[in-house]
Amino acid sequence: MLCTRIVNANIVTMDPARPTARELGVWRGRIVGLDEEVSAVPARRVLDLDGATVPPGFIDSHVHLVWAGLTARAPGVAPSERAGSILSAVASAVAAAPPGAWVELAGYDQRPLGRHLTAAELDSVSAGRRVFLGHVSGHGAVVNSAIQELLPAPVRTDGFLAEEAMSEARRLRPAYSLAELATAIGESARQCRAEGVTACAEAGVGSELLGHSPIEGAAYQLALETGRLPLRLQLMVSADALSPVDAAPEDTTSHAVALGLRTGFGDGRLSLGALKVFTDGGMMARTAALSRPYEGTDAAGQLQRTSRPLDEVIVAGHLAGWQLAVHAIGDRAVDVALDALERAQRLHPRPDARHRIEHAGLVRPEQLPRFAAVGATAVIQPGFLRYFGDDYAAIMGTERAPWLYRGRGFLDSGVRIAGSSDRPVADGAPLRAIQFMVERASLSGRIIGPAEGVTVDEALRAYTADAAYACRWEKSAGSLTAGKRADLAVLGDDPRRVDSSRIGDIEVVRTFLEGLEGEGTRV
Repeated sequence: MLCTRIVNANIVTMDPARPTARELGVWRGRIVGLDEEVSAVPARRVLDLDGATVPPGFIDSHVHLVWAGLTARAPGVAPSERAGSILSAVASAVAAAPPGAWVELAGYDQRPLGRHLTAAELDSVSAGRRVFLGHVSGHGAVVNSAIQELLPAPVRTDGFLAEEAMSEARRLRPAYSLAELATAIGESARQCRAEGVTACAEAGVGSELLGHSPIEGAAYQLALETGRLPLRLQLMVSADALSPVDAAPEDTTSHAVALGLRTGFGDGRLSLGALKVFTDGGMMARTAALSRPYEGTDAAGQLQRTSRPLDEVIVAGHLAGWQLAVHAIGDRAVDVALDALERAQRLHPRPDARHRIEHAGLVRPEQLPRFAAVGATAVIQPGFLRYFGDDYAAIMGTERAPWLYRGRGFLDSGVRIAGSSDRPVADGAPLRAIQFMVERASLSGRIIGPAEGVTVDEALRAYTADAAYACRWEKSAGSLTAGKRADLAVLGDDPRRVDSSRIGDIEVVRTFLEGLEGEGTRV
């Protein structure tokens, strides 16, 4: 007997062998079959969906749940349009904080101001507190003199700190408690679930750049144990967390996390995913590494400074058996990633390594076949084009703007694309991202690289089947196929049949994870 038979549904399976169905059977959280395979099987419950569209639950391949949850609860300064309003928000947050407290605010963005705030300006409203004003990109911060004076002399500035300098400042903050972090995880995970997301890849536990506690991984375990993780989660481990080890030479492992754990450890709701390696910064902070300068400037961004050369970090991760998730936004950083991945595969071929390049924000035409040859998946953020596209197009110029966050170019070159949000940097709703992948329109209506637009089916695949492949979940998720988990999104309309301008507004009516709706109602 089935636990549930779903009937009268427009089921979009994402399985080429059987693209659509009207009925679906569930038993103990798994899909048993479709249509005639289950129509005559008795069921404890028959769920009539009145024609609603049912794709697989969406998979967001690159998120930051702790950061998103903390940002949602922190005082903010967005939209950062006037220095006076930012300083007023800082003054209010300082007034609400106890004496001696670290005061952290979110949403800072220098672009509307045309300049960065200074430490002196923050000092004027800090009342002696340590003030950390986080940049929306996660790649920088403005801090006041109370923090600057605690930093090593080489990284001090007049206010704005980028990349490693920001990490130095963040390390001065008292660590968040596991309870605080688990609460933040739960709140952002529930938001994901409400948007039809049933699985995520957390992009960088243990990162010096984005870390919030030296034992942050334990917060995810606490969230799971206390019922605050309503989706499946894969933890990428930052390369910062690796330490040198003396292993047997035949194991080709020179650096590892404790016990030698790597990609694939764990199962169920929480597991280890890829090794996250940062090679550059971000476009908003102007630290993404480019092969030639940003338009109108002499600056071309920067590669991350690490204790070991970046290519050695990438090669060592490959040799140790990790799947790699290499953060590379600018085209110069993409060169670094591709060079290292090619070298790694020459040294130790791993045909199914499933390495990923996170963001791939600017990719030159001649880099596309190299992507395909090395077997890398491009993990892109379509929302960046929507919300930041006008700025990105301006700083790239006419020739380079069409190369931003590619779609068609990757697919036509044989490169898989996995959709993601980089939540909280941009809106996390998959349906809105799918719309942007098709239209490539910024908020102003500017079409950026129209030749890079993809079809709705291709965009859906990026958030289901190909995202599952990128996370090594394709045997259990990504399509509505017998034997896979009953992870489903129930939509108020069919994104393949409405005008593309309406896709982002389609209602997510319900979301099921292994046959469970909401906080535990099994279908």
